[in-house]
Amino acid sequence: MIKKAEFVVSNSDPGKCPKPDRAEVAFIGRSNVGKSSLINMLTGKKDLAKTSQKPGKTQLINHFLINDQWYLVDLPGYGFAKVNVKVKQGWENMIKTYLTKRDNLTGVFVLIDSRLEPQKIDLEFLLWCGVNGVPAALIFTKADKQSKTKTHQNVQKFLKKTEEIFEEAPDYFVTSSETAFGKDELLEFIDELVKEYETGAQD
Repeated sequence: MIKKAEFVVSNSDPGKCPKPDRAEVAFIGRSNVGKSSLINMLTGKKDLAKTSQKPGKTQLINHFLINDQWYLVDLPGYGFAKVNVKVKQGWENMIKTYLTKRDNLTGVFVLIDSRLEPQKIDLEFLLWCGVNGVPAALIFTKADKQSKTKTHQNVQKFLKKTEEIFEEAPDYFVTSSETAFGKDELLEFIDELVKEYETGAQD
């Protein structure tokens, strides 16, 4: 349950993120996958993360403090539409540095548009996470935009593809920011990640 969510800091340098002294959960996905809407739905705050019709709105690492206990991190998307190569490489390096060097990162949620067939760019990013030991789970977004059957088919196709990369499919959640479908299940999972981190930190 999220009772309190407040913006802490945005920056482009992973070294300037808040002190890694509490659990951190990050959200990432292709541009226009509905990341900001999902974060706002989870926190119950309509304008916590900035939503935009224009892909690539998030260009910085954004930290939000949740319940004065853990950080929710909104990361720039990958596969931007209209950005020059130099800017794109800068963002990618920033994201990769953050994901591999942040000791208190307990999980990364990779957002997938449930309306689409499996996309190469999402699978490549997941493979990169696997190779670099980044703990990733999947969130399928926009489940309200089509029939349950179609959502289920696309989810299963994607999971089948992930099984070619990993020995088993990652944890996954099907969500809708419009109807709050999947919210409780996802927050319970995050709660477990935070508890695991806190137990480990005390050992």
